[in-house]
Amino acid sequence: MLQPRQFPLAGRSLVIACLLAVTGCSLLVNPLTRLWFFTYGTGTPQGKDSLLNPASFLELRPDGSYTRDFGRFEYGTWLKKDGQIVLTSHEHRLTILPFTLPGAGEMQTTLTGGYLANFDSRAIPAQKAKLDPFSLDNNRWRVAATHKETDPEIRKRLYNHCQFWAAYFRWALEKDLSTVDVRSTPTPIKIYGNGFTLKPSADLPAEWVACFHDSADCQKASDMIRDVFQHKTIAWANTDSKYKMFLSAFQQMANYFR
Repeated sequence: MLQPRQFPLAGRSLVIACLLAVTGCSLLVNPLTRLWFFTYGTGTPQGKDSLLNPASFLELRPDGSYTRDFGRFEYGTWLKKDGQIVLTSHEHRLTILPFTLPGAGEMQTTLTGGYLANFDSRAIPAQKAKLDPFSLDNNRWRVAATHKETDPEIRKRLYNHCQFWAAYFRWALEKDLSTVDVRSTPTPIKIYGNGFTLKPSADLPAEWVACFHDSADCQKASDMIRDVFQHKTIAWANTDSKYKMFLSAFQQMANYFR
């Protein structure tokens, strides 16, 4: 009769340590801690969900914080519970998103009225929030004003908006992304292949206008951008990389709004 093989105590400890090393990563990695971009939906979107576009994102960070913009920006804390993503916003609103993961890097979640939204994921751009274009640090400009803002407050909003774009193009450059969307993000700046310009008031995205307390503040922001374009110098980097070119340009713009 074969006897069970006996391991010395030190050997058993080594075996346990090796097993933990092999299995630990699979146990600790959460497939939800990613940056999720909306791709397409099934059904009829309702309310704010009808504003979903290719720039709509949900970033679930491993520290339990999140940001998202599904037509309206919010941030807060999140957790996974019983096949659901539970979001608690900075305004103490609770959102429950039932989800499935049909494939690697894919997620489906059910929104209002049974609308099934599909998302594809990318790795979170950076662990440091200041380098992440989708962090709260770079998206305070999206938080709607709760009062009529002073000129310095509007300039601060524009500064943060330029910080977002600079971080966005740095992310695209460092991750060697083949393309990035520059049309769907709510912005007063129209980006071309070789430059940018200010959008006319009639063409401003509703989501951008909604960032301000009233239309007068929104117009003041446009006037400040126009003043930079007309009276300040933006030196375009001599490079074949569009990402480097716009990264430099938005960094320069941000400095004018300090």
